[in-house]
Amino acid sequence: MSPVSSARVEALRVLCRVEEDRAFADLALEAALERAKLPARDRALTTEIVYGTLRWQRRLDWILAPHSRRRLDRLDPWVRNLLRLTAYQLQFLYKVPAYAAVNDAVALAKRRAHGEAAPFLNAVLRSLTRSGGSLPPPPEDRAEDIATRLSFPSWLAHRWAQRFGLDDAERLMTALDERPVVTIRANLLKCTRAQLAQRLSEEEEVACSATIFAPEGLALEEPGPAFRFKAFKEGWFTVQDEASILIGHLLGPKPGETVADVCAAPGTKATHLAALMRNSGKVVAMDPHAARLKLVSQAAARLGVTIVECHGGSAEALAPKFKDRFDRVLVDAPCSNLGVVRRHPDVKWRRTEADLPRLAERQRAILDAAASMCRAGGTLVFATCSLEPEENEEIVLPFLEAHPQWRLDPPAEAEFPIPFEPPGVLRCLPHKHGTDGFTAFRLKRGNGR
Repeated sequence: MSPVSSARVEALRVLCRVEEDRAFADLALEAALERAKLPARDRALTTEIVYGTLRWQRRLDWILAPHSRRRLDRLDPWVRNLLRLTAYQLQFLYKVPAYAAVNDAVALAKRRAHGEAAPFLNAVLRSLTRSGGSLPPPPEDRAEDIATRLSFPSWLAHRWAQRFGLDDAERLMTALDERPVVTIRANLLKCTRAQLAQRLSEEEEVACSATIFAPEGLALEEPGPAFRFKAFKEGWFTVQDEASILIGHLLGPKPGETVADVCAAPGTKATHLAALMRNSGKVVAMDPHAARLKLVSQAAARLGVTIVECHGGSAEALAPKFKDRFDRVLVDAPCSNLGVVRRHPDVKWRRTEADLPRLAERQRAILDAAASMCRAGGTLVFATCSLEPEENEEIVLPFLEAHPQWRLDPPAEAEFPIPFEPPGVLRCLPHKHGTDGFTAFRLKRGNGR
């Protein structure tokens, strides 16, 4: 089997794991690449096929359907995913010869199963190839048309069309379909942004550009495994989206303060808070998952951060121990992740609208617990990588009504690079800011009880 075929084999395995076992695509892909020991070029192709197929899954099913005599949803998962990943190559990877993609798919089918699978795959894919990329008729409903062409679930497309309007919803989904740039945060404890850019240029021949909003961010101009760079291993930077970096600046911790990150794993924001504090004071990192909490300690050690103190347990469980203890508290709440589907496209197919109220219940409990840990006069930031009101406004605003000692505390317009929406909401939008989708609120606790 050729190296390129090996890449397709691994991609197929990952896609089947995501669909059949509900594995997370990034973790399944990482495990597959580690096991297969593919050369760099084939690692890149495997990654491209997996994320591209997941990103465009609905559109691929739409263009495949007219060429199949069987309904795609009734096929064996491996046949369906083999059709999808081959169609992705035919439609989007123009450097891959059509004959090579089709021949490999048929060969994989012959090795995987007997009977009609290989002739069926061959017939469908060659029919698709002969069609020259022509598209089936679009749905008449515009929201459905957008959802089909841009490959989003109907419920989410209709929800965004209602909230943002059809045009903005289409722009948002278009932005979320783009391959995200790799954004890194310079570790200010070891270097400046300019020094990091120069080192990456000299050592790795990697060109970078300064991020627009985050003062220590760099966007890599070519995708690649940044964690393999010597500068990464020596703690000069960590990978972090620009919107995520802004959350640390919104909390604004100062040297010498005592700060909590109550949902800290894997430690990206906790170590940023420590850097903003110049490694002076204390950052208490909490997480209910012991294995993930180890990642916080590992990140802190790599970055040279010495003020992070890890505590296993949920915010609710730890709240009595830390009542009124912290100057600032960060709640980076577990959420639907619908704002980061450009990085995690499997989220589109994993989430349903019914998930939102269940997640909101958990978010309310975390916010209540976190607020009890903040001292009088202290600051709390509640943030999610979601744009959905159920996970944001409908959590924070009722909390404020029930706790009159707390108020919204958005920064002055000149103090923050992105304007806040009324009544005090930071909304980072992929189609407007080029970042992941994030929502955040800064709250201030009064001095009274």
